[in-house]
Amino acid sequence: MARVGTIDIGTNSVLLLVTEQVGGVLLPQREISTVTRLGQGVDKSRRLAAPAVERTLECLREYRRILTELHVEQLAVVGTSALRDALGAEEFLVRAQELLAVPVEVISGEREARLAFSGALSGLSVSGRVLVIDIGGGSTEFIVGECNSGLHTVQSLVSLNIGSVRLTERHVASDPPTKAELEALRRDVDRELAAVGLPGKVGTVVGVAGTVTTLASVIRKHSRFDANALHGTELTLDELNLCLAELSRIPVNAREALVGMNPGRADVIVAGACILQMALSYAGAQNLQVSARGVRWGLAQELTSSG
Repeated sequence: MARVGTIDIGTNSVLLLVTEQVGGVLLPQREISTVTRLGQGVDKSRRLAAPAVERTLECLREYRRILTELHVEQLAVVGTSALRDALGAEEFLVRAQELLAVPVEVISGEREARLAFSGALSGLSVSGRVLVIDIGGGSTEFIVGECNSGLHTVQSLVSLNIGSVRLTERHVASDPPTKAELEALRRDVDRELAAVGLPGKVGTVVGVAGTVTTLASVIRKHSRFDANALHGTELTLDELNLCLAELSRIPVNAREALVGMNPGRADVIVAGACILQMALSYAGAQNLQVSARGVRWGLAQELTSSG
């Protein structure tokens, strides 16, 4: 059975997915997430930092080795917010293509949102009107669509330049963050959300990407990351509020020690949690379903169907 690979190069992490299609269903063979923080300092400097570039290229070098080991026949690679925003992206893209032997497609916020919608909902039992919230390191996508008989139709989408890394670098200088820093962060998120107006009373809200899965792991106290256990988990707004209050109160080293915490996200998780909490409030939602999938899964579906 032919194997396909997809790589999502994000602002905070680089995600690898290898799948096989069996009976019309994509089955994961390998999933890896590596925090490289490619978008380090981009919000301020608008330029990729050399150490961040080297970390990310080293990650891609290791992913290339894994793809060869697994005999992957087709590969698609996308880059998101940091590569859309930063000077120096062209040089990075040339080096990445040399490593992977395929070009990296720098996707628009709209294309990212569409891939996130289809990928996030794969394997979930949802129907009716759905809002998908995809929180990245540099941007957050909000996608509204309909799910009927397994068919997903996007109705509206928006990509905002608020993400866990971007907002942390912009507003948080203290450890733990001060009250004033948290208020500034919230004002920033509130201004962006108010400008677009999220729809209220959708049937289901689905949260996707590393911020959401990390929060779910912490709240559910998973000792190790388990995508199968997390996919479809329900979190309530009350649980999120309690978790955010605790994360905001303790320093980064204490967050890193929490059961379920991905250490590479501990310094930016407060900003990510604020985005999620405020988005749920704007949407009038009291709970959400967690998706452990996302852009890489949407890309795998696209690659398989086109092949």
